[in-house]
Amino acid sequence: MKKILITGANGQLGQSIQEIAPNYDNLDFIFVTRKDLDITNQEEVVNYFNKNTFDAVVNCAAYTAVDLAESDEANARLINATATKYLAEQTAKQNIPLIHISTDYVFDGSVATPRLETDQVHPIGVYGQTKLEGEELALAINPKTIIIRTAWVYSKYGKNFVKTMLWLFNEKEEIGVINDQIGAPTNAVDLADAIAQILSKNELTYGIFNYSNEGTCSWYDFATKIKELSQSRIKINPIPTSAYPTAAKRPAYSLLDKSKIKETYQLEIPNWKESLKQSLCNKKGISF
Repeated sequence: MKKILITGANGQLGQSIQEIAPNYDNLDFIFVTRKDLDITNQEEVVNYFNKNTFDAVVNCAAYTAVDLAESDEANARLINATATKYLAEQTAKQNIPLIHISTDYVFDGSVATPRLETDQVHPIGVYGQTKLEGEELALAINPKTIIIRTAWVYSKYGKNFVKTMLWLFNEKEEIGVINDQIGAPTNAVDLADAIAQILSKNELTYGIFNYSNEGTCSWYDFATKIKELSQSRIKINPIPTSAYPTAAKRPAYSLLDKSKIKETYQLEIPNWKESLKQSLCNKKGISF
C-alpha cells in the first residue's frame, strides 16, 4: 500500500480526495491541514519529513483568492511558491513524487484555442504569477514532479461558483453572469479521482498535465445549467466582463487540452454537464 501525504486537507480538492479515498484500498492517505503542518514554515516542513516517510505527496494547499492576491502578493507567493519549494526539497530528498496542483491562470487567455502544456505561459495577475513560480520551483527541484493545471473548480465544499449561484438563486430574482469568458468547469471529485488513479499506477510519467471536465462553456452557460438542474426560476442575463470589474484580470479563454493526461494515464474524463448533474442532484434533490 502506498502512503500518500495530502496537504490542504480542508480545501475543495483535499476534502474531495477524502470523499473518494475509501474507493482506493491500495492508497493510504494522510491528510494534513495548516494546523497539522504549516508548509510555509521551512523548519516545520523539514522536521515533519525527517519524522515521516511517504511514497508520494499531493500538494492541494494554495492561495486561491484571486482578487485579494493583487494587494496581498507576499502571502500569495509564500503559499503558492515558497511553500511549494519546501515540499519539493523534501520530496526530492526522499526521492518520491510530488503532485502539485496549478491553474489555467498561468495563461493570459488571449488565444482562443485549447491550451497545451507546452504553450507559452503569460500570467496577467499575482495569483497566476505565484502559481507559475510554484510550478517552476517544483519542476526544478524535484525531477519526480507532476504539475496538474486545472480550472473553474467546484464542489460541495468551500466557496465556489456553483455554491454562489445556488445562494443567489435563493436571494435574487435576477442576476447578470459573464458570457465572454470561456472554459470548462472541473468537478473536484473528478479531479480527486484522477489523482488517485495516477497514484495507483506502478510507473509514473512526470511533467505538466492539464485536467478539467470535457466540453466548453461560458460562466453564463454554466450558471444556466445550474439553474436548469436546480429548477430555479431566476432570470439570468448574459453580461460582458467589462460590466463586472474585478481587482484581478481573468483569462478570457481558459479551455485546457486534456489529450496528454488522457493518453498518458488512460483517464476517462466526464463531460462537465453530466458531472455537474451527478454531483448536484440526488434522489433527495439538490445535494449541495
